[in-house]
Amino acid sequence: MSAATPALLPAATNVGSPGLNIAIFALFVIITLAIVIRASRNNRTAADYYAGGRAFTGRQNGIAISGDYLSAASFLGIAGAIAINGYDGFLYSIGFLVAWLVALLLVAELLRNTGRFTMADVLSFRLRQRPVRVAAAISTLVVSFFYLLAQMAGAGGLVALLLGIDGRVGQSVVIAVVGVIMVGYVLIGGMKGTTWVQIVKATLLIIGAFVMTVWVLALNGFSLSTLLGSAVAASPKGEAILGPGLQYGATTTSKIDFISLGLALVLGTAGLPHVLMRFYTVPSSKQARKSVEWAIWLIGIFYLFTLVLGYGAAALVGPAKIAAAPGGANSAAPLLAYELGGTVLLGIIAAVAFATILAVVAGLTITASASYAHDIYGQVIKRGEGGADAEVRVARIAAVVIGIVAIIGGIFANGQNIAFLVALAFAIAASANLPTILYSLFWKRFNTRGALWSIYGGLTSAIVLILFSPTVSGGKVTAGKAASMITDPSIDFHWFPLANPGLISIPLGFFLGWLGTVTSKEHNEAKYVEMEVRALTGAGAEKEVLRH
Repeated sequence: MSAATPALLPAATNVGSPGLNIAIFALFVIITLAIVIRASRNNRTAADYYAGGRAFTGRQNGIAISGDYLSAASFLGIAGAIAINGYDGFLYSIGFLVAWLVALLLVAELLRNTGRFTMADVLSFRLRQRPVRVAAAISTLVVSFFYLLAQMAGAGGLVALLLGIDGRVGQSVVIAVVGVIMVGYVLIGGMKGTTWVQIVKATLLIIGAFVMTVWVLALNGFSLSTLLGSAVAASPKGEAILGPGLQYGATTTSKIDFISLGLALVLGTAGLPHVLMRFYTVPSSKQARKSVEWAIWLIGIFYLFTLVLGYGAAALVGPAKIAAAPGGANSAAPLLAYELGGTVLLGIIAAVAFATILAVVAGLTITASASYAHDIYGQVIKRGEGGADAEVRVARIAAVVIGIVAIIGGIFANGQNIAFLVALAFAIAASANLPTILYSLFWKRFNTRGALWSIYGGLTSAIVLILFSPTVSGGKVTAGKAASMITDPSIDFHWFPLANPGLISIPLGFFLGWLGTVTSKEHNEAKYVEMEVRALTGAGAEKEVLRH
């Protein structure tokens, strides 16, 4: 999919009833706010606010994880990518799903046993606390920011389609409203309220996608071959949408870009802070493992639905109509809903899409605010003596600040393809977080210098390569606009040829972690043994939780 998608085109494809769309969405917000308020009554400690009191079962947390993971990129971005680029668009689904095997086999159980609330708890366990916590918190905030951009961009594009709001000011107002509601969820409900919102949203999203999938297949005699034939007939690219190479494969650079993208998708999940934080909401490592098993099944089934939805949109709506709609490729799923069930189904699917954005943004916000409050304020500034109540108060203030930053960033990113923006967040997570997590859990020799070089090196290299890539400037020019965040084709300062930095920044993160470690004499054998026992057995983890 291209790095950018036009979002401010004339509302030639304004569909449905804006009043009905708003009414259904408002109903969802009212119901979920009631759930959040009810859940907040039990928020008495830091563990309640950060980790939902560790009161969720593996099944509940697995559904919530799928709700956190199946973002606007999954529902809107991938369906649009398949509708326009066919097979190459489906590669996003495959990458996002396979990534969970890394999380299941290498990270979930060990992370749950070793940490308390945040990723930094694990990374700093046997290293020097203050510098490592600061580095981990900065990385968490950056990854969360990029992920937030994707969700906010999805909100702008969706509203452009559903309400016929073409002007940037109108779309910006809607992005601001989404931000305010999201901050409200976090302030009121904490992790407990946010988790219940994720569970409700995941259930609605999977049911909605299932209904549309069955409907599309029914129109094609429940024959996937017939559906694919219809998509080929409707696409100007013909049979090319059924094979690889339409988006990645035309040039050597695009083939290398695909490898870079795949690496980022597969390795990124196990480094995403808002996904890692969900492992702390269950009472034991066994439940953490069960959470991931449930999540893999639900996410895998959903991604099979996206294949039908994407090709269904290509067949029934048509790539030209999708590309011309406000929101571009991101509007494929709502346009398909309108084609199938008219105004009512569109309103329902639009509300589900909004729910998807709200829920994921709330999860990201609580992760970022918890990281700042627990790691920087609680452990670095106050050196662990600030008190849990003060930490939670700071986390709430941080949530408001993060919400404001997300709104401003979302306004700027409005119109970008959201699956692509999420892939950038995955690349940063895989470059900065994953090497440090794996080294901390499995390498006895690993030390503070290695952690700092790995986090800062991976983070810096990924961001620098993104800034000077065709993603930001100098993208392919279509209809007088560059397919970049900066659409003016006369502004071109890119020198890095790949749209995704993963191929360079991820190996660099691992290399710098190794190099920093072997050039430092620091080594805490006793602390590593303690961490290994705790990671494998969970011994000692519950006592530390109870103190908070």
